[in-house]
Amino acid sequence: MSNGDGVAAKLSDAVEAAKEKVAEVGEAVANTASTTVKKAKKAAKKATKTVKDDVAKAKKAVGKTVAKAKKKLASASAAAKKEVASLKQKATGKKPAAKKAAKKATAKKAAAKKAPAKKAPAKKAVKKAPAKKAAAKKAVKKAPAKKVARKTAKKAAKKK
Repeated sequence: MSNGDGVAAKLSDAVEAAKEKVAEVGEAVANTASTTVKKAKKAAKKATKTVKDDVAKAKKAVGKTVAKAKKKLASASAAAKKEVASLKQKATGKKPAAKKAAKKATAKKAAAKKAPAKKAPAKKAVKKAPAKKAAAKKAVKKAPAKKVARKTAKKAAKKK
């Protein structure tokens, strides 16, 4: 396709230049994309670390709050127990001996609860008594059998 003006050479040079330009643009885009990906990964790592740190801080704060609440409840409970003890003292006019009496009362209640359990075997004994009566009736029935045996023994002795 040569007409002497060098059109083919010009066309091939233009295509070559365009090819190089496209390659350069492609490399630039690839570099920019890889740089952006690297930055995104770095930001994600940083965000993950920040979240972990925040979670750890929150756990510590919650732990401290719970510990404080437990201490407050324990002190309030102790104060309430003291107040109850003082009110009991005022009401009964007695000192700490009232606690011992209360403990003895609970011990008596426990013993009272155990006493009905002992009544149960007594009921069993009552049930066994009728069984003995039945055995006595059997013994009564056996006695006539012995009499019959004696009579037969006497008859046998008379025949000899």
